[in-house]
Amino acid sequence: MFVLIVGGGNTGSYLAKLLHQDGHTVRVVEERPPLLEKLRNELPQEVVIAGDGSSPSVLESAGVLKANVLAAVTGSDETNLVVTSLARFEFRVPRIIARVNNPKNAWMFTEEMGVDVALNQADLMGHLIAEEMSLGDMVTLLKLRKGQYSLIEEKVDPEAMAAGKAICDLPIPQRCVFAALIRKGELIIPRGDTVLQPADEILAVVHAANVQDLAKLLGREENG
Repeated sequence: MFVLIVGGGNTGSYLAKLLHQDGHTVRVVEERPPLLEKLRNELPQEVVIAGDGSSPSVLESAGVLKANVLAAVTGSDETNLVVTSLARFEFRVPRIIARVNNPKNAWMFTEEMGVDVALNQADLMGHLIAEEMSLGDMVTLLKLRKGQYSLIEEKVDPEAMAAGKAICDLPIPQRCVFAALIRKGELIIPRGDTVLQPADEILAVVHAANVQDLAKLLGREENG
């Protein structure tokens, strides 16, 4: 996959290193000399492109016409929106991700501005804290379809409604499916007749509206 990153600060450089290590083709566009020097010390020379990422000619020289994904992660919301608009409407990049620096500007990061995924760090952190406080031992591993669904992991509590019961006998929410079960280090593909045991680790895909229902099913039952 070819990924073009505009912005070589901490976020952009970390993303570039991660993707490069995973074998993807990466280009990072940055114009600030101190950051360019840092990037060139950390990444292969061909990865780093000097220039203004909001310039169409610079994007072309960086390979935007071949990009599968563009990530606009500069420290300026205005710049990120200019880049995403160019990438979507001028260069037809299939997938575009943008960083939101100021939460007050989040409303502008829409599909109309060329943004497929807006990463609002303050909002993500706030929701993560609230989610972790409300879900007890449940851990969200991955967000799917812009947060509509989540891949979660939770252990079956010894006092849970699900403990000692077959999956087919449980009131599992309609928009939820058990993907895997880990028991004493062994991976088990869950079937309808699989009986859940205390401390089983459940991996499930669940809709946001049913997360609390699943937490009640697998977690400790509240009395009173």
